[in-house]
Amino acid sequence: MLIENDMILAFYKKNDNLKTHATRLFSSIEEGKFGSVLVPSIFSIELYYVLRNLTGVSSVRDIISHVVTFPNISVVPSTIDHQLAALYLLENYRLGSIFDAIYAAVSLSNDNPDHTIASTDRIYDRIEGLTRLDPTNI
Repeated sequence: MLIENDMILAFYKKNDNLKTHATRLFSSIEEGKFGSVLVPSIFSIELYYVLRNLTGVSSVRDIISHVVTFPNISVVPSTIDHQLAALYLLENYRLGSIFDAIYAAVSLSNDNPDHTIASTDRIYDRIEGLTRLDPTNI
């Protein structure tokens, strides 16, 4: 399973309407209920862009450091295959952003054998072969 940035952001932000769900998801990840959970390396760039006006660079760095050392989370390095697949998905499924497309591409890759993404974003529901786990149902 791959975890999308909506849950990472909700877990680390002080006030977020998804905080309770994100906390429950991260507790389940820590307990190993999902085995090894993936995040694509691009998460750090998106995290910076989302948080840059809300907090300082050092805080963003601390969050990234915590995510990559969190129990049962592994970072998947971005490859050109992921990027090309993301562009295909972006064009053919009218995804909201290149970040959404990269999350989908990595989720569909051999790096993520169950092709599952944990996200509240329903945009992933329309992608053939991808299963979305809605963290609000955990």
